[in-house]
Amino acid sequence: MSRALVLRHHLEDHSGLIGQAFEDRGFEIDLRMMNAESPSPDLDGYDVLVILGSKSAVYDEEVGEAWFGRELELIAEAERRDLPIFGICFGAQALCIYHGGVVERSSEPEIGWYEIEPCNGSGVAPGPWFEFHFDHCRLPERAELWATSPRAVQAFRVGRHIGVQFHPEIDHLQLRDWFAGGADEAREFGVDVEALMEETVKETPAARERAGALVDLFLTQSVRSIA
Repeated sequence: MSRALVLRHHLEDHSGLIGQAFEDRGFEIDLRMMNAESPSPDLDGYDVLVILGSKSAVYDEEVGEAWFGRELELIAEAERRDLPIFGICFGAQALCIYHGGVVERSSEPEIGWYEIEPCNGSGVAPGPWFEFHFDHCRLPERAELWATSPRAVQAFRVGRHIGVQFHPEIDHLQLRDWFAGGADEAREFGVDVEALMEETVKETPAARERAGALVDLFLTQSVRSIA
């Protein structure tokens, strides 16, 4: 069986619809914590590395010293092993930084369900996709832009790796767990948390289909051969 190592940065995070999509395609999911208290996982035996989002910023020097530096080393090790990476939000920003791009604070966050604009024949669905971010990427030269929006780069490919700024893993269960851990930040930006939960319940079935198609795209474009 093929195996996917999924890095999360908070206890309330899980692989959600993306994990389900990988499992539906024959993968075993290994969900591991990556933070200051946890050791860096070994990549032996894995076919794919998935990096989930984080409340932290990739440009926070304290975070870099505490654990993000080790995450960049793990990306470097994946490169040496020719292991494809699927980066989500913070994970996409980590890919951007590692390959020489820049991540900056956005003038306006995106929180909620948004349509995006695919480009360069990428095959990424226009959405809507769930967004929850305060930063945006300026891509390295070697990256190929796959989707954008008025506020941020939304998807890109660099080498065998794919990064998405949106959260294709989100279903109503994951969002419930996020908000259970604190919804003040979303409310500070004018988000009606209860209404967003109701919208997410309605969007989840279609989001599940979009997540499956995105994993298919990743496997087709990035994974050359998995036994």
